[in-house]
Amino acid sequence: MSLVTGTARTGEAAAAAEAPLFNGIPLILGTIAINTFYIGVRIYEQVFGQFAGLDSFAPEFTTYWMTILYIEEPVELISFLALVGWMWKTRDTDLEHVHPREEMRRIFNLISWITVYGIAIYWGASYFTEQDGTWHMTVIRDTDFTPSHIIEFYMSYPMYIVIGVGGFMYARTRLPTYGSKGWSIAYVLLFVGPFMIFPNVGLNEWGHTFWFMEELFVEPLHWMFVFFGWFSLAVFGVVLQLLGRVVELAHGHEDLLGLEAAE
Repeated sequence: MSLVTGTARTGEAAAAAEAPLFNGIPLILGTIAINTFYIGVRIYEQVFGQFAGLDSFAPEFTTYWMTILYIEEPVELISFLALVGWMWKTRDTDLEHVHPREEMRRIFNLISWITVYGIAIYWGASYFTEQDGTWHMTVIRDTDFTPSHIIEFYMSYPMYIVIGVGGFMYARTRLPTYGSKGWSIAYVLLFVGPFMIFPNVGLNEWGHTFWFMEELFVEPLHWMFVFFGWFSLAVFGVVLQLLGRVVELAHGHEDLLGLEAAE
């Protein structure tokens, strides 16, 4: 068994030596894809929101807005489960012996995940959230599923959650720092904080059922959106951890020298 493992690790070391340390293509494609998608969503809002966005009892509302809701929710749930399942199924079961160069490559991959995650959080928790605030200060809604909510709560929030869980699972299943040496408090906060904004939507809608405060966004009911949003600042802690590990790998830390000797 040890011979098989050793052979596999030798093959991994050879593959790691050939693979580039940083492949920027996934990051570029991911950035272009998410920005292009949301620009298209914004154009859709502009075009159809003018005549199908105010009256939830109109047939056009069901055609142009509720249809989006019925499609996006199952797609997001399936994507979430599929990504988590794939990450777990393809996990590295021997994180204690990841080749240093391969670990460095995986760190750069994780940085790409976190970058796209940050872009997704901006669109969801900043741009579309501010847009929703403007909506409520302009229109008295007659449904919880307003056009801005369908895009903000039920599209952009789940999308950044799916991307966030992808990065978190990548770190837990591919990197020794996060997978075999305990839990990173910074990364847990970075993942759980923005994630909790979505469950807080339930509290928000429940509160709006009992109190009229469409234009009162300083009400305590909305404070938790800001509180959990601030958790995204934990990205600085994660980056410091990653940079610290990069320095160790680049300078040939003692445990890495021992690993190379063992190989």
